[in-house]
Amino acid sequence: MKQTIKLKVNSELFELSVEPRKTLAQVLRDDLHLMGTKVGCNVGDCGACTVLVDGIAVLGCLTLAVEAQDKDVITIEGLASGDRLDPIQKAFIDYGAIQCGFCTPGMILSAKGLLHKNPKPTREEIKEAIGGNLCRCTGYVKIIDAIEKAAQEGVSL
Repeated sequence: MKQTIKLKVNSELFELSVEPRKTLAQVLRDDLHLMGTKVGCNVGDCGACTVLVDGIAVLGCLTLAVEAQDKDVITIEGLASGDRLDPIQKAFIDYGAIQCGFCTPGMILSAKGLLHKNPKPTREEIKEAIGGNLCRCTGYVKIIDAIEKAAQEGVSL
């Protein structure tokens, strides 16, 4: 039996009828057509589906959509402001922290969640925060450099 949920996604309010077992990642992709939330493994191992729920990085493939009831969800599509990229997005470009790009949305949102709760993280804290995000291309050094740069510039939600 479907359940009606209300949630805010990227500052827009939605009311949706969803199956109780449907994940947040499925709702974002299938119902709201926000394809920036990637689904790489569906078991919480890769971090490609990371989104922010009330400012906290969560795995969209493990979070049921009904758990997002009355919450504020931010996806990669919600970070830029018009033509202006979020400082984390810009830092990823500036530091060459993007290669194939599959992990990038989840990695950026994990970084955003970290900087929301800890605006001046150490490199070790950055490594810990992105520890659940797998990247097969970069070796993580440029990603960590980019997050460190964004922190120096003062990123907020």
